[in-house]
This record gives sequence, C-alpha cells and structure tokens, in this order.
Amino acid sequence: MGLSDVVAGPRNEEGIAAAIGILKQRFGENLQTGDSHRREHSHTMSYMPEQLPDAVVFPKDSGEIQEIVRICADHRVPIVPFGTGTSLEGHLNAPRGGISVDINRMNRILAVNAEDLDCTVEPGVTREDLNVHLRDTGLFFPIDPGANASIGGMAATRASGTNAVRYGTMRENVLSVTAVTADGREISTGGRARKSAAGYDLTRLFVGSEGTLGILTSITLRLFGIPQSILSGVCPFPTVDDAVNAVIMTIQLGIPIARIELLDATAVRIINAHSGLENPETPVLFVEFHGTEDSVREQSASFDEIASEFGGGPFKSASKVEDRNRLWKARHNAFHAFSAFRPGASSLSTDVCVPISRLAECIRETREDSERSGIFAPIIGHVGDGNFHSLVFFEADQPDDVRRMEAFVARLNDRAIAMDGTCTGEHGIGQRKQSALRSELGPALDLMHSIKAALDPDEIMNPGKIFTPPLS
Repeated sequence: MGLSDVVAGPRNEEGIAAAIGILKQRFGENLQTGDSHRREHSHTMSYMPEQLPDAVVFPKDSGEIQEIVRICADHRVPIVPFGTGTSLEGHLNAPRGGISVDINRMNRILAVNAEDLDCTVEPGVTREDLNVHLRDTGLFFPIDPGANASIGGMAATRASGTNAVRYGTMRENVLSVTAVTADGREISTGGRARKSAAGYDLTRLFVGSEGTLGILTSITLRLFGIPQSILSGVCPFPTVDDAVNAVIMTIQLGIPIARIELLDATAVRIINAHSGLENPETPVLFVEFHGTEDSVREQSASFDEIASEFGGGPFKSASKVEDRNRLWKARHNAFHAFSAFRPGASSLSTDVCVPISRLAECIRETREDSERSGIFAPIIGHVGDGNFHSLVFFEADQPDDVRRMEAFVARLNDRAIAMDGTCTGEHGIGQRKQSALRSELGPALDLMHSIKAALDPDEIMNPGKIFTPPLS
C-alpha cells in the first residue's frame, strides 16, 4: 500500500457533531477536542499522513467504555482505540474522523494468581509496570516488543518481541479477554483454565483484531517464574548466512534459548556508535539463556560449539545485570540509533516472518535487493522464530524515492509469502499492509470480511484497518 491508498473515508459530520456534544456533556474535561490532543492520538510512527480524530475521550473503567461505544453506535461514529501510540502500521489514524478512546487511565492490575501463574489486568497497564508489580512474587510477563507498550495494545496487535522464541507471542500468552463490542455489550471470551474445548475460540479472534471488533477492557495473561540464572552474550559471524545457519541448528537441536537476535554488519556499526559498544562490525547474534546455573552453562556451551561450526566467535557472555541490560537496551534502541545515523531522512520499519528453514535465503535475497536498489535498509530480527525487520530509509519529499521504497517493501512482502511465510510477524496490518494481506490470504479474506460485518455492521470499530476498501 502506498501513500495514494491511505485516503480519508466518508465522514458522518452530523453524527460526529452530535456524539461529541453528548460525550462532552457526559465526560466534561475527560473529552478533548484541541488540535494537540487530536494530533497526539493520530501518531503513526511511519511516513503516512496523519488522519486526526475529531475528539479524544479518556474513560476510567469498562462501564464508561460501554457508554462511549453506545453513544457512538447510536450516531454511527467511528471509534479508534488508543494505547501508548507505539504501533507501526497506521492503526491509530482516523480516516473517517470520529472518537479516539484513550485507555491509559484504565491501568489497574485486577488480580495476580501466583499459584496458577496468571494475572488479569486492565488494558492501560504497560508491560514494564506489570513486571515491576510482579517482582516480589517471583514471576514475570515475558513478552517484550521493545517499546513500553500497553497490554491492551499488545493484545490487539498480537505483539511479539525478543523473548518469543522461548515464551511465545501474545497469541499464546493471553488466556482470555473481556471486550466491549460495537453494540456496547461487554463480553468475556473465557476464564483462566489453561485449555478449553468450549465453542469457538473467541479469545484468539480478538487477539490480533487491531481494534476492528471491539475495545479490550481486561486481559488475562500467562506468567512465568523469573529464571534462577540468566546469561546473555554476543557472537560475531563472518556472514549473515553463517549466523542464520547457526540459529537454525540451535533451534533444530532443541536448545531452549530465550532470545536470539540478528544484527547485520551495518546495524552493528550504527548501534555501536549510538550505545558506546565495541562489538565486531560483522553480523552478530545477541543471545540469552534462562534456567538454573548449570543448565545455562550447558546451553551457552552448546551454542558456542554450534557457532564455531559456522565460523562464529568468540562468544562473549555477560551474567551481571547491568551488562545484560546494557546489551538489550542497545538492541531495543536500534530504531533511535538508525534514525540518528540518518538525521532528516524518513524511515519505515517493516517486518516479515518465514519458516526458519527459509530464513537465510529470505534475508540474503532482501539484502541483495536493497543493494541493487540503492536503498539503505539495515536488518535486525528475532531470528529464532523466523522473524526479521528492515528499517528502510528514504526522502519523503522525493516521490521517486518514496515509490522506490514502497516497491522494495512490496517485494519483501511477496518474497516472504512465496516462502510460505507472512507479510508481518508482529507489526500487524493496519493501513499499510492491506494489499499484502490480500495476496497472503486470498479467499480467506472474504471470511474475515464476513466476521467483521457480523460483529460491526455499521463499521464503527477502527474503520479502514486490515480491510480496504472499507466495508459498506
């Protein structure tokens, strides 16, 4: 999808004005219509033009969300849920205007069931706040997309991150949700049982729905014990292929690695300069092992042997908390490091995911494509599950440069799909990857349209996302 595809849809001016009037009377100062609030809540973290909502409302509980949805439903006014604003695919834009529903004041941790290794939180709780709260229980929530995102936003976009290779994604770690649907009802998709054969799996339907089916009001999550011992490390390789082949063998041999992240040589050079590190400026793997002291030692030794087979090493480990934190902070700050390296340039962060056996081939072809096209696009990735990112730089005021960037991203999506992969491992579809989704799903997209139409016949829930053209 290019800039020309991100267009404003038809606006219900009369309905929007009526809904804002009612909401203002009901919520007072908790409804804002100023330009600064509206602009903040259309943040796209991409090159796409901002499409502002007409108002922003700040509910404090699920009852208020039900009120907001019913008022909007009565007047057929679009609703765009807002978490912390860190999504990457235009999820927060309001192509038809309407109301942005900011859930950040719904930030209570409702229950922690330490014996059952689960908890229930409101959608505005962030992952870092949750882990601070859990610290004294000996438990933690492992999903780490890098940004300090809200749990509601992470569930809505089916987020993932650096720990996914061992602990899975939001798909595997959400036990159930409550959600307010387009008619203002609050429904629960299940309880806290670890498995269920009771009817359709509505939890998985809402996890990853990107706000198009309802607004999440609570999320029940799996928790894990904080590992007794954690060991991180960096291992350089002669080539990207060598690094990826070491990853493949590590996974195929069943080594329970917790994190395994690839940075190509360009990414390493930039991150070194930004974070004051001294990693060899070759492709490297950042890795981490969790377990007992003995098991961590065995895992790292096995990985070291595998790396050596592919010309990797020396493997430099770090067990001190401050050293580990410095390493992963540098990885999480990659976006900022790249942006600082190319000041003034625009950038687009895109991701794909392929079966791990095709990973080396997909990365190699992507790097060759960027070199052929003259595009600066460093690669980093959660390669333990076949997922990698390319941060593509371009000049937004140069139409030819924009077209060249969009063509490169389209080829990347097509390449991943042709390898039995997906156009997005964790960013989601939003506005920007809709054409790729059509290529990936084919006729199955019609079934998704039918589900959307059944649950949201007036198309008020985050319209213009996932599907285009919008339903009518």
